[in-house]
Amino acid sequence: MPSLDTAVIVLAGIALFAAFVNGALGYGFSSLTVPLALVFYTNRILNPAVVLIEIFLNLYVLFINLNGVPAVWKRVFPILIGLLPGIAVGAFVLASLQPGWIKFGTYTVILPLILVQAAGWRRPIRSTWLIGLPFGTALGILYSVTTISGPPLAILFNNQGLVKSEFRAGLALVRVAESSVTAIVYYQLGLFIAESEHILLVFIPCVVVGVPLGAYVIRRLDAETFRRICMSFDAWVVGFGLSRVLIELNLIESPWAYSVMVVTILIDIYLLYIFFARKAASKQSQTPWAPLTPGDRSGPHDRIPSDMTELPFDPLGPLGLLLGYIITILAVGMLLYTVSPAIRLSP
Repeated sequence: MPSLDTAVIVLAGIALFAAFVNGALGYGFSSLTVPLALVFYTNRILNPAVVLIEIFLNLYVLFINLNGVPAVWKRVFPILIGLLPGIAVGAFVLASLQPGWIKFGTYTVILPLILVQAAGWRRPIRSTWLIGLPFGTALGILYSVTTISGPPLAILFNNQGLVKSEFRAGLALVRVAESSVTAIVYYQLGLFIAESEHILLVFIPCVVVGVPLGAYVIRRLDAETFRRICMSFDAWVVGFGLSRVLIELNLIESPWAYSVMVVTILIDIYLLYIFFARKAASKQSQTPWAPLTPGDRSGPHDRIPSDMTELPFDPLGPLGLLLGYIITILAVGMLLYTVSPAIRLSP
């Protein structure tokens, strides 16, 4: 176990980087901070500090994207309603299960979502109550257990033809609601403890410095390439964290547990190759009417690719169906672990 000073230094470094990314892209603080911080802290200690920081981060993103709210609030309203029961269930899970199994669940659920997002998966998704309510409930459970909701939200909104301001406004609306409600539920369950306060004090200066710095630097970078590199970093960290927790829970012995990280890296390298190959091909064949990507820097009204602007794209081809089965099996496995009395805390 590393010393407290080492843990704090690593936490401050990753929080500064995550705040930089959040300032540049409008999201990403918890998605980058939590996977690495879980190597040193449990969810029960880490989550309350992350939730409080995210309330202010998301309010800031919402404020600078208010012009997109009128066009998107009806799309996200069903999600907001679905969040409420999901957050309650997730907070109960966080307070009831052993910390090691919560870490395992966090890594297991987040890793496939990051890889699907990195793959640039494209399928038409219409925002309806039939989709929004169950999606919101699942999102509420995921967020209150892990404080991570960026990958599934990005996958949903990327496939609805939103312009940049609408995309960020919708993301901020959902995340302001989920972080605020989760903070209230955490308080009612008595999850705000002294250790969480110490982590919060580390986060505050990192956010104050990192967010404006990221907002400034991104103007000189290709935002889409930067976003994709950040996802690779996130995937590799989650793969490492999952390998470590498999060893901690005695599910797989070392060094075989690190095969999870190796497989994650190999998949991500393949997806990176596809990303840069498509990007190079797009530049060569670019026409005046070519659809814009989220990384194009021509203004806040660039449209996010979707079924409205480009053909559905599945970079894995036939492997996409296999990936779907794998994700389903993992989800069923997580459900079985959740209801199993063997992993619950002793009364």
